[in-house]
Amino acid sequence: MRVGILGLGWIAERVALTLKEMSEESIFLTAVGSRSLEKARAFAEKFGAVKAYGSYEELAADKNIDLIYIATPHSHHYEHAKLCLFHNKNLLIEKAFTVNARQARELIDIAKSKNLLIAEAIWTRYMPSRFALDKILASGIIGEAESLTANLGYDNIHTERMYKPELAGGALLDLGVYPINFALAAFGNDIERIVSRADIYHTGVDLRDYITIYFEDGKTAELYASLDEFTDKKGVIQGSGGYIEFENINNCECIKTYINGAKDSRIVKFDVPKQITGLEYQFRSCKKALGNNELETPEMPHSEIIKVMEIMDSLRENWGVKYPNEY
Repeated sequence: MRVGILGLGWIAERVALTLKEMSEESIFLTAVGSRSLEKARAFAEKFGAVKAYGSYEELAADKNIDLIYIATPHSHHYEHAKLCLFHNKNLLIEKAFTVNARQARELIDIAKSKNLLIAEAIWTRYMPSRFALDKILASGIIGEAESLTANLGYDNIHTERMYKPELAGGALLDLGVYPINFALAAFGNDIERIVSRADIYHTGVDLRDYITIYFEDGKTAELYASLDEFTDKKGVIQGSGGYIEFENINNCECIKTYINGAKDSRIVKFDVPKQITGLEYQFRSCKKALGNNELETPEMPHSEIIKVMEIMDSLRENWGVKYPNEY
């Protein structure tokens, strides 16, 4: 699978580093595109890409690319994805997929009409830890799951794309999307109601998010995200017979299961397998999907992409957060 990267910021470097180590799996970084040819050439040389383009249009038109990874700010995902779809390119789009559900639906519809793969690069949905968590919950080792808490926070407020409304900044699309995905992955998406509030930054974006999801089966999820403080990044699922502690919901380090009443084996631990960066799993999934002529990945199907976007739309509406020129 020959991969092109559109947009060459920090996440693009992590992606390129990952792809550089995946050649033995027949997954290659073939081309990169930037608005600056000089930047594209320097990036290509650093990470071993064959071609460098000084425009996104040129990258999208390259017929030797099987999949394009879109790594531009959230505000530009829709525009750049449409460009690539016009050139019949399969896509893996950095989370958040778009700025709203309307854009997500349109891109998915276009991709389907052209028989193209379109997927979201929400890496936690593809990792082994996600499926280990599924198995732990299904085993009944903690009894009936009842509630969870999850948080993610970094001191990133001084990064331009985080605080600017015109770049679709704020905690929700960049960080809050992870606790939301954690909750849905654990408890499903049959939601009764959501209660939330946000602290709003002076630029108009959400600085801190406080979200409570009530599920139809009685389960609850208490979620928190912050752009101006470091948190412990933990996810904890409480059950009637114990609880599960998920170390770092953004890139799981290990999962510990605590069983009520157990004396000698109170803690069951799952250690995460050695990985390149953790981004490799989503590329493997895309390669498999393309090989099977599938238009979505099973780990993050289109229905889940839209569901998460709809939840975030409703949250922003409640908070009064709207991006300029939002379509």
